[in-house]
Amino acid sequence: MQLQQFNSTQVKIAVPKETKLKECRVALSPDVVKDLIKKGFTVSLEKGAGEKSYYRDDVYTAAGAAIEADRKALFSNADIVMSVNAPSPEEIGWMKKEAVLISFMYAATHPELVDACVKAGISAFSMDAIPRISRAQKMDALSSQANLAGYKSVIIAADALGKIFPLMMTAAGTIKPSKVVIMGAGVAGLQAIATAKRLGAIVEVSDIRPETKEQVQSLGGKFIEVDFGEKLESTGGYAKTLTPEQAKKQQELIAKHVADADIVITTALVPGKKAPLLINEAMVKSMRNGSVIVDMAVEQGGNVSGSKMNENVVINGVKIIGESNLPSLLPLNASDLYAKNISTYLLHLATKDGFKWEMEEEITKGSLIVHKGTKK
Repeated sequence: MQLQQFNSTQVKIAVPKETKLKECRVALSPDVVKDLIKKGFTVSLEKGAGEKSYYRDDVYTAAGAAIEADRKALFSNADIVMSVNAPSPEEIGWMKKEAVLISFMYAATHPELVDACVKAGISAFSMDAIPRISRAQKMDALSSQANLAGYKSVIIAADALGKIFPLMMTAAGTIKPSKVVIMGAGVAGLQAIATAKRLGAIVEVSDIRPETKEQVQSLGGKFIEVDFGEKLESTGGYAKTLTPEQAKKQQELIAKHVADADIVITTALVPGKKAPLLINEAMVKSMRNGSVIVDMAVEQGGNVSGSKMNENVVINGVKIIGESNLPSLLPLNASDLYAKNISTYLLHLATKDGFKWEMEEEITKGSLIVHKGTKK
């Protein structure tokens, strides 16, 4: 094991205020800050970093953290910068040589961030690249945030729909339950199923991975089966990309269910690639006036024809919600969970004395994007 020690007597962690549009999360919660300080680290946060997550600066100072008003100084003095979203290339350039950045990076689609890390001579770990293996579950921020996103997708769809979810019998007549179709039974999809069922809806679910059928049914959802003529294995928790023929076959079957749905929620993502189109223009137009679609993949290009990032559009009477950052709509929970994920990850990679750099260890190897200025 190669231990990288920093020049400072204590490893200095810096948490900047998030600047991405509509971002309300913060990388560390006060409780996690307190725990890291107990373990020998020092923590500084940019002034107001936790405001949108309902954490005031005084709560952080009470936990033992320092508050820094100068953003550039925060980056320049840090041994480790921990954030939700990656800093800009300019901000990465402020970091001192051999410092470490830990954040979501999505390196495959953001090469400019990788180049900035190489140029700055720093190391960078990406939270979205942590292997989805059992011993990394407590570090899996993709899953913790997707859980919240799945829940919130149903809540905002219910709010936009002009009818209730459950069966209701009244003196004036019986109200039929709403029908919700969910595309994708990953972490977000499964939470969406559970939430929609708790609200009383009829839930139908499509996923190309046959192994998800049992999970869908255990939550009370009806699994829509498509015969692709072969078993489509998943990799790292994601479905593989369909061939054009398979995609057409899926759409033909799904179209019937979509036309009868009150709400459709799409969750399909392919790592490093544009999200697959699941709901085409004809399928949108087939839905009843007043129906709602939530496109959870809108930031990666969208699963739905006509969806627009951070906009709600109406096509032929169907409202399409394109909220790009659903976890950020629940910033208190999202920040708490992310803070536990990233701190567990840090304590796997390092101690108060420095980074271990166990280069062949599975989690380190899978999530290290740049090492001391060299692209991995």
